[in-house]
Amino acid sequence: MRPSRDIQHLLDIMAALRTPETGCPWDLEQDFSSIAPYTIEEAYEVADAIARHDLDDLCDELGDLLLQVVFHARMAQERDAFDFGDVVLAITSKMIRRHPHVFGGARGRAVAAVNAAWDEIKAEEKAERTARRARHGLPPEPEGGRTLDGVPVGAPALTRAVKLQTKAARVGFDWPDVRPVLDKIREEIDEVEAEITAGDREAAAGEIGDLLFALANLARHLDIDPEAALRGTNQKFVRRFAYIEDRLADEGRRPAEASLDEMEALWQAAKTNAAPNE
Repeated sequence: MRPSRDIQHLLDIMAALRTPETGCPWDLEQDFSSIAPYTIEEAYEVADAIARHDLDDLCDELGDLLLQVVFHARMAQERDAFDFGDVVLAITSKMIRRHPHVFGGARGRAVAAVNAAWDEIKAEEKAERTARRARHGLPPEPEGGRTLDGVPVGAPALTRAVKLQTKAARVGFDWPDVRPVLDKIREEIDEVEAEITAGDREAAAGEIGDLLFALANLARHLDIDPEAALRGTNQKFVRRFAYIEDRLADEGRRPAEASLDEMEALWQAAKTNAAPNE
């Protein structure tokens, strides 16, 4: 086989990898559960390439992510559940259905009207899923009709927190502005400190979770993606710590051979020498 721009070529490659006896032993061993972690990992690598502004790498990572979709679709096809064409049909149908202001008769709607229609359309889709499950003899979705249904448990915790908060806000469960959120963060910090003082590690863990949830809420109120913000800080930490290592290496030393005060001084120097916003 040769490389190709045709999606069918990729589907044929995956079919060959999954063909019993002649395919790849590793690919043949996989199932939905074993591949799922790789799917999540590839999505993170896409986000990482975007954060690094590396478009060449982004092209490669999007290919890796597309392979995950093809892999899952192939395994489903082998079970006579659905195939890649069904995946494409499902998403194109959904995009057309959810954008009547672009593809339908509701052109030119204002943003507020589009958002309201979005909720109505998703409610209709949920009703359709319920009816489809009933036709196939499947039980209804758990806790049907509850406000916070549909937020994936496997999503990154900060992302899931924002999605839960956003859903709750749509039905009025939200502070009107950012000030009470800041007060809540201060309250949670006090509660974390109290549990640390009490020596209750389990309770402290719970309070730290509450603090992180409140911080995610602050990001939401400021229209900031907390996952992206934390990724940026992680990269900032890597750059500044690399500065510490490089300066110590100039002296023939490693971080383990330096005192905390020395590394803190180098950390401050890294901040001083950093470009704006770094």
